[in-house]
Amino acid sequence: MPPMLPATRSDEPRLSDVLPSCLAAVTSEDNRLGLPAVSKAVVVLVDGLGASALRQRTGHARFLASRFFKKATLVSGFPTTTAAALASLTTGASPGQHGLVGYSALVPASQRVANQLTGWAADMEPSVWQRRSTVFEHATAAGISAMAVGPRRYESSGFTDAVLRGAHYLAADSISERFEVARSVLDRDARSISYVYVPELDMTAHAHGWQSDRWTHLLEELDSAMQSFVRTLRTDEGVLLTADHGVVDVPQTSQVLFGTDAQMKGVVHVAGDPRCLQLHLESDISADTRQTVLDAWRASEGHRAWVLTRDEAIDAGWFGEVADAVRPRIGDIIVAAAKNVVYYDVRKPHDPSRRMIGQHGSWSSDELIVPLLRFGAFER
Repeated sequence: MPPMLPATRSDEPRLSDVLPSCLAAVTSEDNRLGLPAVSKAVVVLVDGLGASALRQRTGHARFLASRFFKKATLVSGFPTTTAAALASLTTGASPGQHGLVGYSALVPASQRVANQLTGWAADMEPSVWQRRSTVFEHATAAGISAMAVGPRRYESSGFTDAVLRGAHYLAADSISERFEVARSVLDRDARSISYVYVPELDMTAHAHGWQSDRWTHLLEELDSAMQSFVRTLRTDEGVLLTADHGVVDVPQTSQVLFGTDAQMKGVVHVAGDPRCLQLHLESDISADTRQTVLDAWRASEGHRAWVLTRDEAIDAGWFGEVADAVRPRIGDIIVAAAKNVVYYDVRKPHDPSRRMIGQHGSWSSDELIVPLLRFGAFER
């Protein structure tokens, strides 16, 4: 196994603590984040807003920066990709338990690699594929209103059904409109837990990079909308702002192409993310061939990536405790970028994702560490 494997400490606050702690605050129970008791809690999830990027753009987000103290961060979790992270947020569980182990993953029953954000089909029943109950389901069972506010295009997706089940989805297409809807929920319900999703920064980072002017302008828009919303909070209303992962900008010159040599002998499926490949091998591959493929990847990429077997990654705790049903969804070999590179299959020359600048999925602190900003009653 390669030396110096990355890992997170069990005592660090994590993204998976956020919604369970908010529900505990509404039910006046102790919680991992130490939140005080409230009647209503709101979690604002800004897709792709890493702590490092926010720290470097505080001049464009002065309101958010006013709550961005040294320890106002938490660990997203591995892999640092939306499908896995949002499922951890809404269930309080690790990918090894909820089952969404990457941007794309192998569906063992059909031997299909599925995009876990948009590629849902009959072989991925949301209530089965995502294996854990959500915080929203626990809230509604306790008589607490549970709401999710996000863009209309996500309202009826399989991913929404999987990770937001138990919440009533309220569609709002602009950032400011989502905060208006969240305010209306606070005004209407005596006890509530709400989730507000802001995907615009991540989408812009993918297309133009988080260091682009377009990304900065969206951060300014978010900062202004958040400030206006927080001004309306009453004494029993608490708000947290966090993110699912951060982003690194990767130039085209740092794209690593694979697919034509001994690295791919016996590889039948490529899943995961460009910064965290998950390679699935033929089920009947010999032990010698399996080792040859692993050795080829380590020889080629060991200087800029962690190359592990599935068992090594599980033993290192990368996916948390892994259920037996989830294990085959994880690649036989994992290639997680340690340097500022991404991996693309040369056999797919017209892959549109090769135009992306902003990337995420692996272990860099820019991807892994996200803000945790407290507002309203949660500032106490």
